[in-house]
Amino acid sequence: MQFLRRLALTVVAWGWLGCASGPSASPEPATYGVQEGRVWVSGPWKAVAPSQNADDVIDQLCPAIMRLPRAQAGDHGQEYCGVIYTLEDGTYYASHPSPLGDTRVGRVSSEKNCYVPRVVRDVRGQTVPIGDYHSHPWSPSPMTTSRRDRVAATQIYSIRIQFDKACHLQKLIPYMNEARPGELYERRGKSWKLIGLIRPENKANGAITRVDD
Repeated sequence: MQFLRRLALTVVAWGWLGCASGPSASPEPATYGVQEGRVWVSGPWKAVAPSQNADDVIDQLCPAIMRLPRAQAGDHGQEYCGVIYTLEDGTYYASHPSPLGDTRVGRVSSEKNCYVPRVVRDVRGQTVPIGDYHSHPWSPSPMTTSRRDRVAATQIYSIRIQFDKACHLQKLIPYMNEARPGELYERRGKSWKLIGLIRPENKANGAITRVDD
């Protein structure tokens, strides 16, 4: 119940029901919110062009997010979470981002968070999430120094994309239900470089084993 109360307060604070510019203006449709204790987001996000190549979508995420309020503001900044998904049509889409997070974390703090959306709403059909993405308002801020982003308890989808305000991209493939190591990659140009492994016995605590170049 405390979680739901904090989440509700965050939703109210962010005004997710939309805002009007004057008495006659119509509210904009909500692009994120909470239903039955789960964060939802809508899609597709027009700021990110869909593609049949998931990496093309991933490469657009950071520039789009960094145009949002406080996305680059460091300790005064805001973290955003969203989802990469398909409609089982061979095309990948990005959802709108959500700023909803734990209200116990101060606005001026070296710790930021946002709740990973559990539901993607797209009026065109049934959505199939493949991964989540989130931003950090600092740089450098790699996943190698953020254990919370690597531990098993926070893994929901097949991949996790993280980027900092300098658009350094990293990708975690957790392989949660497989007896193989999780794999951490860094985006270098148009390819992914393996930089770390999370051995099966370490998935619960997120401990990472570095991979040398």
